[in-house]
This record gives sequence, structure tokens and C-alpha cells, in this order.
Amino acid sequence: MKAIPTMFLLQKNLPIIIFINCPMYEKRIADVKAELSRRKLYALLVTKLEYVRYLTGFTGTSGICVVTLNNQYFLTDRRYKDQARIEVKNFKLIVVKENVISFLSDIKILPPGSKIGYDSKSLKVNDFLMLKKLLIGRRLIPADEIMERITLVKEADEIELIKQAAGISIKVFESILNIIKPGIKEIELAAEISYLHKKFGAECDAFEPIVASGYRSALPHARASDKAIRNREMLVIDFGCKFKGYNCDITRTVAIGKPILELKKVYNIVLKAQNIGIERIHQGVKANFVDNIVRKYIRTCGYGKFFIHSLGHSVGLEIHEPLKLSSASKDVLRKGNIVTVEPGIYLPGKGGIRIEDMVLIRERDCEILTPLPKELLIL
Repeated sequence: MKAIPTMFLLQKNLPIIIFINCPMYEKRIADVKAELSRRKLYALLVTKLEYVRYLTGFTGTSGICVVTLNNQYFLTDRRYKDQARIEVKNFKLIVVKENVISFLSDIKILPPGSKIGYDSKSLKVNDFLMLKKLLIGRRLIPADEIMERITLVKEADEIELIKQAAGISIKVFESILNIIKPGIKEIELAAEISYLHKKFGAECDAFEPIVASGYRSALPHARASDKAIRNREMLVIDFGCKFKGYNCDITRTVAIGKPILELKKVYNIVLKAQNIGIERIHQGVKANFVDNIVRKYIRTCGYGKFFIHSLGHSVGLEIHEPLKLSSASKDVLRKGNIVTVEPGIYLPGKGGIRIEDMVLIRERDCEILTPLPKELLIL
């Protein structure tokens, strides 16, 4: 296999050539080039950092990829010279003194008349205006779907990393059960989740943990507050971590002492609804079908108007990827997709119930990646 030269270029300094090659990144680059050819584009500018990491292995906060039909370049600034030397694979690497975007016109890798795809959803307005000014004579075309489509289907190593992230969060949940009791504040429990994620090996939380008790559990995205958890309340805990760039997402609802009868009934409805959805998930199924069948069951139980969000979303390098399990979705599930299944019922003033698991789409069924018990825990 021929190694691809990586170039460190500090403006007028001579380049230093080294050779770093990785088959995994080589395949990903080839997938992008195939999409360029199919769409009749000359190049793709990748500015979204999650996609930059996917293509190069780079974990810094300043860098863009330029993938052309015949080559690929990674641009970053001097702060990341040494880090890029270690991390970046399969790209010619160019280190610039100042703004990475502004240097694109200097390196002359995008010829006049070429059609160039770019990340329209992540590129800042100022950077887009700068690109238009610098790349006169080139046609800039929104091409977000290239990276979205490629990254939605997970490779074996990505699946393993997501499983490891889930394993860390499962360990965290099992640990915090020992400290959940009346009197502890939501914000204290959220802080413990964040601390344990890092203690057990995660990079960070995948998102700010949602810890909501009592009447606040009826707020689907409630931020942890200084409210003390009380006896006979439901407690919703929605959390996850990032491990080597990949995220996980789990929600469990537990009861503090004996729950009120209606909320116990609602818990069983939500659990049955989730099981119905998971049983219907496999390759080739329409995402809106899964949402609709779960929503129909909750509606027949008399709580349809209290299920106020979509059923789920895809997870990977981002905690919320573009694929949605919703009634409005036009997505079709593919083998290798990883999605959440998270029905919820929220009764204002009383409390809410949500149960969430991540599943891996397989040919004829799906695999649950967050195998925590789902029977109602009474603490």
C-alpha cells in the first residue's frame, strides 16, 4: 500500500515530509471521492470538526479538510503542528500562520471553474463570505449530505467505540443508584454523573446530564436544578458520555419510594411502547413507521397528547445526527445505523416518564447497545 505524504508547511519555510497511512481513513477518503465523482464535484471542503476527525483522526479545534478527486489536504494553524503530526492520517498537511480559510486561495488546489461542495450547516457566515471572495470563479455548492450519509453507517470499530462509551455510562448509572435518596439535589446528582464519566475513562459528558425530579420530570429537557429530590417522586435521568470521539445516550426513570398509581401505570405504558418500537426495527424499515406505531400505541392508552417529541435520533460522532425516528422523517433505516428509541409521557404538574436505549440496526432485527434493566426501580 502506497503511503501518502503529509506536508508541514510554515508559510515560506521548507516543507517537512513524513509518511502516515491508515487503511481505515483511506477507505473513508475513498468513499468521499466516490461521492464527489457521482455528484460531479471537484472537491469537498469539510469544516465540521466531527467530520474532520472522522476523515483524519485529528482531535483539535482548528482545522479543515479539502478532499479533491485526486488528492486530500488538511489545513490547521501553528498551535496544532505537533498534534497534527501525531494524529492526522492519509492527508497532506499544511500548517498556516493565521486564518485557515484565508489560506485556501494561496495554495492553489482549487482551480478556477471547479465545483466545490461545502458544509453549509456548519460553516460560519463570515467564513462563507470569505470563501466567496477568495474563490472567485469557483462554484460553491451545499453538500452536507455527503458526510451525513457516509457517517450514518457505522463501521465495526465505530460500533465498538460506541459500545465502550455505553459501558462507561452504564457503570456510572449503577454507581449513582447508591447515592440517590430523598434530600439529594438534582444538580448534585448531575455533577456526580459528570465526575464519574471522566473517572471511568470518558473524554467528557456527551451532553449536559438531565436530572429532573417530581413535577420537573414532566419537562423533557429540564436542566438539573437545586431542587431536592423527595419521596414518592419520579426521577428522570438522561445522560451519556463521549469516548474517543463517539457518543452514547441513555435515559432511565426511577421512583423514589412508592410512586403514585398513575405514574406507575404510565411507566408500564412507556416501557411497552419502547418494546413495540424496538421489535419493529431492522434494515429497510421506514423511520416514520416506527415512530407512528409507537405513537399509536400510546394514543390508544389515552396519553397521545402527552408524547410531545420524536421517538429517536441517530448517534455517533455527534449526539444528535441527522437521521430521525419521527412521523415527519423520510429516512429509511440501514444496516449499521445506530439510533435511540426513547418514548416519553409527560404529565404537567405530576411528573414524566422516559425510557431510552440505543440500538444498532441489523439486517433482520436490532441489537440493544445499552442493556440496563428497564423494570421500574423503586429506591
